[in-house]
Amino acid sequence: MKINEPNRTSMINAYNKNQSPVSNQSKATRMGRDEVKISDEALELLRSYGDIDASPTSKARLQELSQQVEQGTYHVPSEKIAEKFISFWLKG
Repeated sequence: MKINEPNRTSMINAYNKNQSPVSNQSKATRMGRDEVKISDEALELLRSYGDIDASPTSKARLQELSQQVEQGTYHVPSEKIAEKFISFWLKG
């Protein structure tokens, strides 16, 4: 049994020659900025609701939810999440 083949190193060298060096352009590429675009329909919907903070019940509910999120006690039942996913997938 022959362990060392004479052409084995030339195959490795051929492989190394074919690898392209990392270009400097990829390092110089700058990341783009994140942008949010609100559609005309969404703006119209927001205008139709008016000032959400004007309602005392919605303001209290919003404050309650904010406190729960900050304290880490906000919990959404997994069944409700699953129902929303299923209804979304069935519509598509």
